[in-house]
Amino acid sequence: MSAVETFELTKYFSRGKVKALQSCSLQVDHGTIFSLLGPNGAGKTTLIKILIGILHPTRGHATLLNQPFWNHKIHSRMGYLAENHRFPEFLTAGQILYYYGKMSGLNKLLLRERIPALLQQVKLTDWEKVKIRKFSKGMLQRLGMAHALINDPDLIFLDEPTDGIDPVGRREIRDLLKSLRDTGKTIFLNSHLLSEVERVSDEVAILRDGKVLQKGRVDDFISIKQQFQLRLQEGDLPAHQVCQELKIPLSESNGLYNVAVKDDAHLNQLIDRLRENNTYIQAIIPRKISLEDYFIEVIEAKEGVPN
Repeated sequence: MSAVETFELTKYFSRGKVKALQSCSLQVDHGTIFSLLGPNGAGKTTLIKILIGILHPTRGHATLLNQPFWNHKIHSRMGYLAENHRFPEFLTAGQILYYYGKMSGLNKLLLRERIPALLQQVKLTDWEKVKIRKFSKGMLQRLGMAHALINDPDLIFLDEPTDGIDPVGRREIRDLLKSLRDTGKTIFLNSHLLSEVERVSDEVAILRDGKVLQKGRVDDFISIKQQFQLRLQEGDLPAHQVCQELKIPLSESNGLYNVAVKDDAHLNQLIDRLRENNTYIQAIIPRKISLEDYFIEVIEAKEGVPN
């Protein structure tokens, strides 16, 4: 069952001159972290704004948590962190969460319990009574995360959630997102930090010029099919000779053997042959590229393709 599903969503501006989103169809499963990738102007923020009701599509349809996206009642089960969000600087962190919680329909008793817990989750416990004009950009991002979670949402939209946060803070946000996913929540993420996306996401979609170019699981994108790295303790017959006999390309880097096989049977044939020659196999590691490399490859492959 899908937490988010879009059907041919399209958004034009300036009487059709600007095609921000073109026939966008996506499906996001419940209890997953889904990331939307794309260069500047690809349509990522436009899509999120349509889903949360800030913009109306030119055409198309979507469902959120099995309800029509235009049904405002579904907003009570959603959280949202906007890019470059702003809070009133004369308020404290605790007051921000209290007032926004009240606007979400939460009562005082529940907020008294929830606010300290949320501030602890985002490492702002000691700053509850400090006016946010004294907050750094990273601290404001943490507070924004707490704000997005104030109503204990089932579906959370996050637009650049780790922007301005240091490496330690980004790791803590990653851990928070994973723990939220593990409780069954769905996270729809928009980020340009591809190394962070790679570490936390279950699935990604790549947009360019408002169109979906690729969608799938992160591991499927970054894995290099039928290529492996082997860590070996040499036996009677050198690995080079074994690979030569089996017609398997081999190279060495950083103490590892890089091999390219035809299929799983070919890999098992190599393993059997190495063992026959008393070679101790310490590790077999599938070769991967970074999500950033894959992203650039997809975007550059589409350069020059007419819209």
